[in-house]
Amino acid sequence: MFIATLIAAESIAERDISDAVGKMAPLCEVADWNWIDEGRAADIFFNADPEYASGVLHGYFATPEHRTDVVIQPAIHRQKRLLVADMDSTMITVECIDELADYAGIKDQVAEVTERAMRGELDFAAALDARVALLEGLDEGVIARCLAERVTLMAGARALVRTMKARGGHAILVSGGFTRFAEPVAAEIGFDRAIANVLEIANGKLTGTVRKPIVGSHTKEQTLLAALDELGIGAAESMAVGDGANDLAMIRRAGLGVAYRAKPIVAGAAAARVDYGDLTALLYAQGISSAHWITA
Repeated sequence: MFIATLIAAESIAERDISDAVGKMAPLCEVADWNWIDEGRAADIFFNADPEYASGVLHGYFATPEHRTDVVIQPAIHRQKRLLVADMDSTMITVECIDELADYAGIKDQVAEVTERAMRGELDFAAALDARVALLEGLDEGVIARCLAERVTLMAGARALVRTMKARGGHAILVSGGFTRFAEPVAAEIGFDRAIANVLEIANGKLTGTVRKPIVGSHTKEQTLLAALDELGIGAAESMAVGDGANDLAMIRRAGLGVAYRAKPIVAGAAAARVDYGDLTALLYAQGISSAHWITA
């Protein structure tokens, strides 16, 4: 049995769900459908080739007209016990290195490299070294300013993490960004721990270097696998979410790998994608209605 969860950015009509179920009918045995939150999110239960169902449902709902995300997964282990998440442009709305570069007057130059690295066009570690080198001499105090002035949590981040933890889940923030941002962000959202790169500082100034080894794709993947071992659970009970090429390895390893407003290379490879909704879409994907979200 599979579940297709429809999550509307604005609203979804019952007639549209009925129409979509009808379009699935030729090759799908649809057992039932029901609301998670009426008018906002619904589940369709079916037996069939999930790729066929995905084609039908994405073609119908993932359009500028309907603005509805579709997540298809096996019914078993739908509720996840482990969340491993990227930070920049996933749990927060910005890329921290680009914002630091803005204080140095070189944001456009750095942001172009960031974008190419996230698209998978550049080696992540080499691109990070090159960008950090441009920040040499920047005053350490800028980090705190940037955190206070520029870093905003992504909508739904707190609800996602705190609801999963309230249900016995474990949450890890693993970032190719920097500990000076990841640690306070993780604490504010409610993650159990944070893993990120360390900016090296001497005499109150950035040295233009990052402590090695660099936290990148391999670290993210290994963090997921190690957490599965520590918790004694299978990959099917895990979720990974990110937006850039260095998130792909962990996304592919997770039971539900989610591309969140992601670069094309990630969106095309992930089992699920969220293009319209916020991070609470990942609670709906687990069948959790808004009445049961924890936000405080």
